[in-house]
Amino acid sequence: MSYAAYFAGQRERHLNELKEWLSIPSISALSEHKQDVNAAAKWLADALTRAGLEQVEIHRTKGHPIVYAEHLHAPGRPTLLIYGHYDVQPVDPLHLWTTPPFEPTIRDGKLYARGATDDKGQLFLHIKAVEAILREEGRLPVNIKFCVEGEEEVSGTSLAEFLAANRDKLAADAVVISDSSLLERGKPSICTGLRGLCSLEVTVTTAKTDLHSGLYGGAVPNALHALVSLLASLHDDQGRVAVEGFYEGVPELTELEKADLASYNPDEKQLAAELGLDTLYGEPGFSFTERTGARPTLELNGVYGGFQGEGTKTVIPKEAHAKITCRLVGDQDPQKTLERIERHMQAHIQPGAKLHIRPGEKARAFSCDPSHPLLQLAADAYEEVYGTRAVFTKDGGSIPIVETFSRILAAPVVMMGFGLPDENLHAPDEHFHLENFDKGLLTLVAYLHKVGQEAASRS
Repeated sequence: MSYAAYFAGQRERHLNELKEWLSIPSISALSEHKQDVNAAAKWLADALTRAGLEQVEIHRTKGHPIVYAEHLHAPGRPTLLIYGHYDVQPVDPLHLWTTPPFEPTIRDGKLYARGATDDKGQLFLHIKAVEAILREEGRLPVNIKFCVEGEEEVSGTSLAEFLAANRDKLAADAVVISDSSLLERGKPSICTGLRGLCSLEVTVTTAKTDLHSGLYGGAVPNALHALVSLLASLHDDQGRVAVEGFYEGVPELTELEKADLASYNPDEKQLAAELGLDTLYGEPGFSFTERTGARPTLELNGVYGGFQGEGTKTVIPKEAHAKITCRLVGDQDPQKTLERIERHMQAHIQPGAKLHIRPGEKARAFSCDPSHPLLQLAADAYEEVYGTRAVFTKDGGSIPIVETFSRILAAPVVMMGFGLPDENLHAPDEHFHLENFDKGLLTLVAYLHKVGQEAASRS
């Protein structure tokens, strides 16, 4: 049976359907698009029904709807839960789009539209892979569930609450997600680690008002001086975080992990040059890929205060501010990390200055074992279609819901991305390379068959 021939024959229909979905401006962050978000959920539910899924449901939440569907007619075979999101980012700045973001257009083998790669386009592949097998064979080689949310782009809480309340309904042997990218064209990867996250906003205050620097300079505390000194104390001279206990829960890299990370570490001198830097900088003893994928960080995202207008204003500012985020790995606890940072700051604040801390986001790191059979079969499926086996990577970013799925369902997460890093997700002219649209369909069909065949061989 040639699925390549099947998908070639259905390609125009599939792309027209995807364009229809992409035309719906399901921007979850903007309240004026609430009806559009609902319309995108309804479109998805109808598409799942047409594909042959059963028990298709739209669950209303305090936020945006969750769409569920299933096809459970493969007794004794594994169950895969497909996750994705149908909401999209805002489109600003609109004038930088070559064509309107919700008028999908194909140019140079790429489909341009908001949501083309993040995540409607990639999620659409799963729907059509399931539909193809049902049409061609009449049955699926595995059991399938879909759970798709509309709040991913706003870090909504509805899905986490839905997971906790529907653990049995969503039970699966693995969660499969296509919301990531290949390493580069023709080089597939499977992410087995995502860093966690915690954030905080810091305010340092001194006098009750800004003061004249000639009348008071050198005799009173300066909020900016106090803040800069405080922030400098967070790292040592070599770039390690100097907060006591910060590295508790950080695992040592195994030789296998080091080898995996080294396999896709860039030429660091070339990378520095491409970034316009004289050299890279970071925690000693670790490569770029190790620093960004397997080590924790504490980064200043914004520091501001005092006079910032044109010219000079000789004041001693009464307050100064900083925004900080930490990327976490292993068993680092986001809450404990925030508490340790606050203790450090309270111990290092200059006399006469007062410290105010407002905690923000908190998410644990995600990690899974790349040797798990369902991940190894995914790498095999990539190799069958792309001609090169997927490498297992660790990503420096944070996707909190991945850890939530893994923890609540006690299942591995198989991150099978088909985007490319340069497809402008979250930016103007977002697009999806149709080469990976075509190969993605074949890879997912191959994966479902491999999972089913492996299970059958064991029974």
